Amino acid sequence: MFTRHESFSQYVRNYPVISTIILLQILLFIINFIPMIPHKFILQYLSGVNIYIANGEYWRLITPIFVHRDFTHLFFNSFSLLIFGPFLETTLEKKLFSLFYLGCGLMANIATYLFLPLTYGHVGASGAIFGLFGIYLALIVLKKIEVAKSTQIIIPLIAIAFIMTFLESNVNIIAHIFGLLSGFLFSLVYFLLKKK
Repeated sequence: MFTRHESFSQYVRNYPVISTIILLQILLFIINFIPMIPHKFILQYLSGVNIYIANGEYWRLITPIFVHRDFTHLFFNSFSLLIFGPFLETTLEKKLFSLFYLGCGLMANIATYLFLPLTYGHVGASGAIFGLFGIYLALIVLKKIEVAKSTQIIIPLIAIAFIMTFLESNVNIIAHIFGLLSGFLFSLVYFLLKKK
């Protein structure tokens, strides 16, 4: 499920949504190092800063999903999407996967705005990534994927990621929790309605 055997070109062709998201994240990160562009331009105008959102800059509820503060941050979020995304892009298909990914990231950022101080600022795809974990949990609950294999692989990975949320510094705990909940609830409702 999480082992990749495709070549680069096959991966891009098979998973266009994931490939596009990762490319966008990389491009936005590289822009910070182009000499003609003011330093930290992307972080200034696209990061989620609660006080700016309160003043009407609502794009900051979506744009932080694609912006990362340093290479390590970018690498781990992109790698997580690269590994955990393909099964879901295939299962949900491109449009629904895109909606769920953005929806989970949006809900994580709305929760960040509602529950954290106005001075709080944030970037990163982790709310959306945790949304993917929530989708996996819903698929397990609904028995849409093989439960025995899933409990051996997915549940321990999600548990470790969730525990690390509380152990690492500079982590948006609210985004992780609400991303996970959003992914779980969105997919649970979708699949239950689809049965009718």
